[in-house]
Amino acid sequence: MVSESAESQRTRSPRSASVLLASNRGPVSFGLDEGGVLTARRGGGGLVSGLSSIEADPGEVVWVCAALSEGDRTAVRRSPGGRLDRSGLFEQSGGAAVRMLDIDEETFHAAYNAVANSTLWFVQHMLFSTPTSPAFGPEFAGQWRAFEAYNLAFAEALAEEAAYGARVLIQDYHLCLAPKLLRQLRPDLRIGHFSHTPWAPPDYFRILPDAVAAQILEGMLGADRTCFLTRRWADAFADCCEVLLGSRPEPERLGVHPLGVDAAALIERAAQDDVAQRERELRATVGADRQVLVRVDRTELSKNIVRGLEAYALLLRSHPEWRGKAVHIGFAYPSRTDLAEYRDYTAAVQRLAKEIEHEFTSPEYPGWQPLIMHVEDDFARSLAAYRMADVAVVNPIRDGMNLVAKEIPIIAEAAGGACALVLSREAGAYAELAEAAFTVNPYDVTATAEAMHEALSQGADARAERCARLARLGAALPPQRWFSEQLDALAKLTASTE
Repeated sequence: MVSESAESQRTRSPRSASVLLASNRGPVSFGLDEGGVLTARRGGGGLVSGLSSIEADPGEVVWVCAALSEGDRTAVRRSPGGRLDRSGLFEQSGGAAVRMLDIDEETFHAAYNAVANSTLWFVQHMLFSTPTSPAFGPEFAGQWRAFEAYNLAFAEALAEEAAYGARVLIQDYHLCLAPKLLRQLRPDLRIGHFSHTPWAPPDYFRILPDAVAAQILEGMLGADRTCFLTRRWADAFADCCEVLLGSRPEPERLGVHPLGVDAAALIERAAQDDVAQRERELRATVGADRQVLVRVDRTELSKNIVRGLEAYALLLRSHPEWRGKAVHIGFAYPSRTDLAEYRDYTAAVQRLAKEIEHEFTSPEYPGWQPLIMHVEDDFARSLAAYRMADVAVVNPIRDGMNLVAKEIPIIAEAAGGACALVLSREAGAYAELAEAAFTVNPYDVTATAEAMHEALSQGADARAERCARLARLGAALPPQRWFSEQLDALAKLTASTE
């Protein structure tokens, strides 16, 4: 690719954004009714919170994202250049104008579902059943071309929106090729890439075809800084570069930025009326004088919900003293329901939940419901469960961070309670929270059941002291600081040139 001259980049007026963010999912989604009327639903999360920390004039911050639905695509068609702020459909989110990309549906499906979520996500979480999958043949080659086209669409949009020398933060595995593509288009920019997932060690990463694996690494190294949630994931990435590319990245090009919770905002949300109503309903179901174990997850394969439920069942078998005295609340948000593996996993969770209810519900313990399981999205109800938690169960097979491990102690403490944490050593949050948690091997159901028993048996003073530490650690790196530290690091760099 031929890049423009520095002078033309400085003088071309449509480029005004000094800070840009790129992610597959944006801060807004649109519904479309039969009459063609669009309704916008604002999103939340760490990126929106982080953007609120930027001090900039309107138009200087732009968020580039993909259209994910027919409503989104209609919104793009009604917005000049896909800029939602220019059509009045959506003004700003966290201080950022939004440019939404209407990528061809077939291309998007191949890039997002076949490559990003069915291949790259499985590699980084080390979840393939390798005797049968993956198998990379001609079909994957076509899907990979779609993935390249998807990343190029983002790179071109960022190049069009960015002012000379702008700072760009590109998010996650969906856009692992975009940094190099953007660098080729705009060598003046200061580019960061952030991975929200774990990173696989070289032996597992090399499941990918050699050329694809190298292209991913080289794509991410197109950024000035390649960043991760923990040192462990950054080191694994560097190991892959050494094995596959022959050299490790310079240390200053690798960033580690753990992500914490916006505690004040979360506590404020948990104090609202809809949460209070759901808490009353849950407390009525749980009953008085019973301890509550809480888990809240998406129904992703990595979250290890099935083994967690098996461990709870084993707890009730091996420590029958908890029958009638402990209740497990499990909320699972549906995830990636268009993929068969996820539908099958959700069904397995629901089957096991019914088996536990059937095995342990008994007239010997009147009013005791051993397990309260819901597979549906209800954030207010999840916050109500957080407020009630005596023990939080977070046992993923592998997780980039897992903010639930940080959120539950914060809300439990703010509600006047205290929460113990049963935490997988394979969660990124383990690097920060291990000192105050009950650590488990996520594959060891017996040990997880014993950790639940120890957490339930913990004295009130010890639990309160641990919960206070967990809450403090979980709030130490809020999204605003996480975001601003990355921007500050880019501001100190001299942009790469070619």
